[in-house]
Parts: sequence; structure tokens; C-alpha cells
Amino acid sequence: MSSYLDALNEAQREAVLQKEGPMIIIAGAGSGKTRVLTYRIAHLMENGVDPFNILALTFTNKAAREMKSRIASVVGQSESKNLWMGTFHSVFARILRSEAEKLGYPSNFTIYDTQDSVRLLTSIIKELQLEKDRYKPKQVLHRISQFKNSLITVRSYYQNPELIEADRAAGRPETGAIYKAYVDRCFKAGAMDFDDLLLRTNELLTRFPEVLAKYQDRFRYILVDEYQDTNHSQYLIVRALADRYQNICVVGDDWQGIYSWRGADIRNILNFENDYPEAKVIKLEQNYRSTKNILACAQSIIEKNRNRTEK
Repeated sequence: MSSYLDALNEAQREAVLQKEGPMIIIAGAGSGKTRVLTYRIAHLMENGVDPFNILALTFTNKAAREMKSRIASVVGQSESKNLWMGTFHSVFARILRSEAEKLGYPSNFTIYDTQDSVRLLTSIIKELQLEKDRYKPKQVLHRISQFKNSLITVRSYYQNPELIEADRAAGRPETGAIYKAYVDRCFKAGAMDFDDLLLRTNELLTRFPEVLAKYQDRFRYILVDEYQDTNHSQYLIVRALADRYQNICVVGDDWQGIYSWRGADIRNILNFENDYPEAKVIKLEQNYRSTKNILACAQSIIEKNRNRTEK
């Protein structure tokens, strides 16, 4: 047995050793989840899984770099460099660069950052002769981001009277017109914003079954960190990619969801066992970071939340 397994407690070791099938690891703060994810990937590779067939999704580049470095220390640099590991946006950008022409984009499409998007929206709002105090570019961008992360395209926006009425009631009845102009201008410029990297990947996998099959076959083992922070768009992509082999391992803690303001949906982690009835559930409950007093205080606050897992 590999020496790195000796550093794990019983629950951590169980999570690392299970190779096949769906699994959810409920990992409280300071419970060693990064170590578990790292060693799990290393263990898969040591047991014959090609790193090219492993997809590991994180929420920050820092987390991806740290994990890759730790994995390299176990299996070697040459092996670890073939892993598909990174943030949702970086991995899906890589896929889209290979497949962009199917969606009408050049493979070297530009990726707009927030500043680029705000600049473009400022220009559109001016061209449409709308009041800039009412249609603040950053607010409009946030609204468009909500649409995209819920897979609401321009067409589906105009087919949804409730959305139109909500924008009218908020004093911004021309939101749909701005959204349409923004999408058209980005497309003509051969550009995607950050939310497009998710929206267009969903479109790609939905419209082109052969592309979905290709990446399902490539990503035979999928690991997702901070699963409680995934939004609807991310959830659907992961679900589609994992559908063939169902070797999906998600790590998260419904007590730590902090990104609801940007579309994270806590139901994704709460409903994992409904999506995968055969899923193994492992709870990492030993805290290596905080004192007993801090944990007791946190517990007393969180236990008032009705929608949560017990640990």
C-alpha cells in the first residue's frame, strides 16, 4: 500500500480508495479535503487510470495549482501535467477553443473580462439613448450574468413574461434589448465573456451529441471541489459529462455555501443522492484547523439552518 495512505484517517482513506461509482464527500472546514482530493487522483493514476481521462474542477486557480503540485510530488511531474485540472472556466475555455467553430466562433476567440463587458454595455446603453443612471452598466451586467448562469438566452428571455415584467417593475424595461445587443456585439467581435464559457459549453454539449460523447469518453473520472458553490449551468455540464461512466466524486459542505449572490445553488449538493441513488456518502468530520470553542460556536449557529446535512 502506498505510503501516503498512512497519513490519512479512516474516512479520508475510504474516500481515496474507492475507485468506481458516484461518491459525495461531505468535508467540513479544516477536515483535510484538499489532501483527500489530491491523494484520490494520485491513487487513481497509480492504479492504471490515464491522467488524460481524469477531470478535476476547482473554483480557484490557486487551488488547482496547489493540488497539481501535491499530485506531482506523489506520481511525478511528467504524469501530472496530463491531468485536465483547473477552474470550471479555464477547463471549459480549453474545450471551447477546440470546438468553437461548431458554434460559429473562431478558435482564438477573445475572452472579455468584467472591464471589457462594462465598457461594451456602457456603449450600448448610450447608443440606445437610455438613462445611464437607471441602466447602470455593472447592474445590467449582473442581470445578464444571472440570465446566462440560468441558461436563459435572449430568445428564452423574450418568451418569459415574468422576467420581462420583473425588469419593467424594476424600472429597466429595455433590459432585453440591451441583452440582445450585447450578445450580438460579442458574437460579431468573436468574443465570449466569463459566463459564456459556461453557457456555450452547455450549448455545445446539448446541440452536438457526438461532442458530448467524445468528452464523456475522455473524462472517465470526474472530481469537483466546493460542489456547494456550483450554479445551475455548472451543475448541468458536470451531470452531462458524468452521465456515461458515473465515476463522479464531489467534495463540498452545504454549511459553507457562500456564493448564492453569484448564482450558486445549494440544492446541487443537497440533491446529489437523488441524482445518483447509488452514491457512496463519506463524511470528513475530524477538524485539524480550529479549536473546540470555535467549532462549538459555529455549530450552535449553523444548526438553526433547516436545510443541511448532519455531521
